[in-house]
Amino acid sequence: MSEAVIRPAVTSPGLLASLDPLLREWLPRQRWFAGKGRPVTGFSQVAAVELLPWNAKLGLLHLLVRAHQPLAPTHGALPHPGDCYQLLIGVRETLPPHLAPALIGHPEEGPLAGRTVYEALHDPRAADLLLEALRTRTQVGGLRFERDTRQELQDDLVPRVVTAEQSNSSIVYGDTFILKLLRRILPGINPDLELPLALAREDCPRVPAPAGWMVADLDAETYVLGVLQRFVPGATDGWDLALRELAKGEDFSGEARALGRATAEVHTALSRALPTVTLGHTQMDMLVDGMIERLEAAVQAVPALRPYAPGLRSAFDALAELAAEGETWTAQRIHGDLHLGQCLRDPAGDWSLIDFEGEPSKPLAERRLPQPTARDVAGMLRSFDYAAHSGQPLVADWADVCRAAYCTGYAEVSGRDPRSEPVLLRAYETDKAIYEVVYEARHRPDWLPVPLAAVHRLAGGAAAS
Repeated sequence: MSEAVIRPAVTSPGLLASLDPLLREWLPRQRWFAGKGRPVTGFSQVAAVELLPWNAKLGLLHLLVRAHQPLAPTHGALPHPGDCYQLLIGVRETLPPHLAPALIGHPEEGPLAGRTVYEALHDPRAADLLLEALRTRTQVGGLRFERDTRQELQDDLVPRVVTAEQSNSSIVYGDTFILKLLRRILPGINPDLELPLALAREDCPRVPAPAGWMVADLDAETYVLGVLQRFVPGATDGWDLALRELAKGEDFSGEARALGRATAEVHTALSRALPTVTLGHTQMDMLVDGMIERLEAAVQAVPALRPYAPGLRSAFDALAELAAEGETWTAQRIHGDLHLGQCLRDPAGDWSLIDFEGEPSKPLAERRLPQPTARDVAGMLRSFDYAAHSGQPLVADWADVCRAAYCTGYAEVSGRDPRSEPVLLRAYETDKAIYEVVYEARHRPDWLPVPLAAVHRLAGGAAAS
């Protein structure tokens, strides 16, 4: 199979035109498509590589395409080139029954006319090829498949695609490795590879070390396309575990405390591996200004926030006042989007942190900025609150107990209790709750009462506890 992945880049000018009408229908339906609510008006090809020749019995195309859409109202008049997406397109004459759910369509014109195209990640042969390319460190066109040669990549691992909805796509190989393929592609160093590599150098056991990675070198820019890491067999993600224990009426404070310790271990290792900075008056003013801008935009988008706006603003003003008085804070690299769903507990009871991509909606450069660790802590505190409100009926004080236990565990490792900086923690938790209100109003209106309850509490001036 290694011979099949050394073909030259695709040069057929009609390739994308052949796929265009099908992708306009298929792409917006994908969970990972970022431009929902706006029609796709066209595509432009960023890169195309034949991993298997498209005119053979089984073809496999690796595409980077830019989807063009009308500007969202929040973009104002600023130009936007369109988001770039990574696609793996399988090409066959007809699909076998087990691949029917992966169908994209049947091109009517161009080089693919008369063939059937489909989402290739569901095809074991295509998934095998990706692992083989990583194992053999293949280079094809602008694609590079790299690996950590200290880790053995077996060539007989059975692949299966992860069907749970997520913002990217993943393939598990024999309960040994998991390949996460990024869908919305940006140029530059991606923290989803950068931070696990840095933590591996520190021998941090809380994050699976990368075993391989896919990158594209295009126009003097590097795009991270995928990361292969050790799979944690039998693991349960923190969100599912919390809901399960909550439904049974079981105490979750011990797990929350252990998770706090694991978070602090990761933060401590990141502070050793990568530079830290001190945030003074000027830097904190910029940080607070960003929080206030997000609040003002959220009030415009969700009128239900309007009565709470002055109280929410007070959380940010209090942080600005401390900075004006000369207080400083340490900033470092952090997870950036930490919540219960980004944590795994293995059967032995040990916690791991995963998915270091950060908030996908934010620019890559912003996601790589050093930030106070309180941002990660605030994200987890909000996640406990969400879990508590998912229970039927609501379990009184469950979130408060978990939040306190998490902070206690964090302090046991770091030597610093997040609750000792209540103004900073309240500001970050307020900023997160405002983001949640906007998200739920747009995507899950039934969930809107959850962040609004937090907004009510935070606007009253209560520090996070």
